[in-house]
Formats: sequence, structure tokens, C-alpha cells
Amino acid sequence: MTATYPLLEAGDVVDYLRRCGLDRLLGDGRAEVRDVTGGNMNRVFVARAGGRGVAVKQAPPWVQVAGPDWPASPDRIAAEARAYGYLAGLVPDIVPVVHAFDASSYVLVMEDLSDLRVLRDVLVEGVGAAAAGTAAPGEPDAVGLGEAVGRFVGELTFATSDLTMTAAERAALTAAAVNPDLCQLTLDVLLDEPYRPHEHNRFDPALRADVEAMYADDALKVAVSELRSVFRSRAEALIHGDLHTGSVMVGRRDGAAAVKVFDPEFSFVGPIGFDLGLWWANLAIAAAAARASGRTDLADARQAAVRASWDAFERVWRSRWPSRVDTAFADGYLDSWLARIRREAVGFAGIEAVRRVAGYSHAADLTTLPDDVRVPAQRRVLRAAVRWITEHAAATSAADLPNVPTEEP
Repeated sequence: MTATYPLLEAGDVVDYLRRCGLDRLLGDGRAEVRDVTGGNMNRVFVARAGGRGVAVKQAPPWVQVAGPDWPASPDRIAAEARAYGYLAGLVPDIVPVVHAFDASSYVLVMEDLSDLRVLRDVLVEGVGAAAAGTAAPGEPDAVGLGEAVGRFVGELTFATSDLTMTAAERAALTAAAVNPDLCQLTLDVLLDEPYRPHEHNRFDPALRADVEAMYADDALKVAVSELRSVFRSRAEALIHGDLHTGSVMVGRRDGAAAVKVFDPEFSFVGPIGFDLGLWWANLAIAAAAARASGRTDLADARQAAVRASWDAFERVWRSRWPSRVDTAFADGYLDSWLARIRREAVGFAGIEAVRRVAGYSHAADLTTLPDDVRVPAQRRVLRAAVRWITEHAAATSAADLPNVPTEEP
């Protein structure tokens, strides 16, 4: 496969910014450009000069980490730009500033976040530091982190829900936000492949018996099918679609904690519980990794971010509820609405946790653990994940939020 539009390389970025009149976003002096693509779906560069910089993100017509053998529509970056457009008016403090979107070249020019760090990297380093007997470097305040992400999900979903938009507005948003390639990718790698033998699946050989038992679990397959149906059919609100600890950056700015959520390229109008579930699973995994390393205090703090995110999400919905456009939804309906979202989020947390142990994309929180604790930790996560999926319909309160138990398998 070849691209039908010019693909940027590091050496092209400054000229591209100049042609677009965006070099004004850089400071004086010679600009330096770094390729920070890593394992992303897209090409990402950071250009800096004179202490000022921007991030330049371009979607090739394939998954960047896999190359042309894995085609994917570059329209995903339009989905990302659309999501940022909503978020800028809702939670401007939690998302990067978008300077420009070039639809013809599938390029976003955004705020440079290189003074912050990807949350997953921080959490992994924290466990490594704990194992070495030193302080966790840059570990964010868990409650503040959870509150920020919960508010992000709450504000975005309430503002784009049936409750707030007219029928015509919702129909227009749903049509504009169609994201078929990445929705199919989610269906494949989260809600299908991990539950049967598939070439994409990877797992530690010591877990083979656990994984094969999962393949043979009919009750699990039924529960996964139910969640697959929810994902495909419940067009509730605009969601991030890939909200995990690799989609959040943390650090400090102007002496205060900073949290930024980025990469909403998977966004579409879908089930509200999906974003919460993915987020909870990755926090619970990070907590399980800390516990496996003997840092119960660190594990408890990370687990606290799960509850904090739900509490913040619920606060947003309860505070915004009186402003709903469709007042035919009775006040008493809110409790059952929130309870259903929480139940589905628990199930989707299980889906994400299975993927991170036995699917295509693993969690570095677990894979970087020392050999003697890695497999038991992965087994605990996998067994907990299966329970979250099969028992999510019985989750009746916030006490049922995902948590990896401490008992040995």
C-alpha cells in the first residue's frame, strides 16, 4: 500500500509548519525536530525552537506500528480533531490545545506536551523504584488523577448524550463521528480474538492452562457477547474510545499537578461505560503490579484512583442533570442510568484486562515485573478480569469497582 498524500518525515516538519503559517508557534532560532512516534498508530513529531514548540501528528493510511500490511483509514485523525473540538469547550485544562487541523494531509498541530510524561511510564517506573527500595519518581496524586479523568469522561458524555442534545443534533453527531475502521479494530482485539486461539494473541507460556480454560468457558463467551452487543449498539455519547494510562500525561506546570488526556482517535458515539472500564482496568493492573512488588501503600493509592474517577464522573452527571434538554427523563431515572453505566464499565474493565494479559497489546506494568512475581500477578489479573466480565451484571454499588484481589492463585 502507498499513501496518496505526502507523509511527513522529521526533516519535513519545519517546512510544513512554514508553508501552513504555523512556524509562528515556534520561538526564535534553529528548530529541532524529534520523532516521538514510538508504538503509536500515527506519526508524531515535536518541533521546538527558542523554548517554544508544537507537536505534529499525522495519520498514515495504515497502523504506523505495523506498517502498510495493516491498512487503516487516516480519517481517524479527523475523529480525533472532532473530539478535541468538543473537549476544548468542556475540559480545556485536561486536553492539549489544537492549533490546526489539515484535513487534506491528515495532520494535527497541537500543544507540545513534552514537559509532561506518559502516565503508564510513570507507573512502571514507580514499581521499579519500589523494587529497588527508592521513592517512586513522579508518582501522581491518585485521587487528583482519578478526579481529572472522571471529570473528563463525565463532561464529554453528558454534553453529547441524548439528555443534552436535540434529536437532530444527536443524529448529526452520530453520523459525523462514525469511525468504522477503529471500531472494528476494537471489536477484533478486545471483544473477539482474546477468547479463542488467534495469531494476534500473546501470553506467557506459564499461563497456557489459564488461557485455554478461558477459551473453553461458555459462560464467559456469552458475557463477552453481551458486552460486544453493547459496544456495537449503544450509541449513548461521544467517547474517547481508547482511554488508558498510555493516553494520559502527567507532571507539574506552574507549581501545580497537570493531567492531560490525549489520543482520542478511536472516538465515536458509543457506550459511556466503555471509557470508564478501560481506565479502571489499567489502574487496577498498575495497582496489582505495585502489590506484586510488595508496595501495598502504592497499590492502595493507585486503586483509590478507580473510585475517585467514578465519584468525579457521578458528580458531573448529578450536577448537570437539572440542565438536561429532554426533561421527559424523570429525576428518579438518573440513579438507574448511573447504575447501568457502572455495571457495563465493570464488564468492559474485564475485557480490557484480558487483552492486557492474553491479547494483542500487553501492559508494561506487568511485563516489566521480575520473573518471580510476573506470572502470579498476570494470573491474578486474568482471573479477576474473567470475574468482572461474567459477574458485571450483578455489580450493585461502587464497592464492586474493579480490584485485583491479593490472594495467590
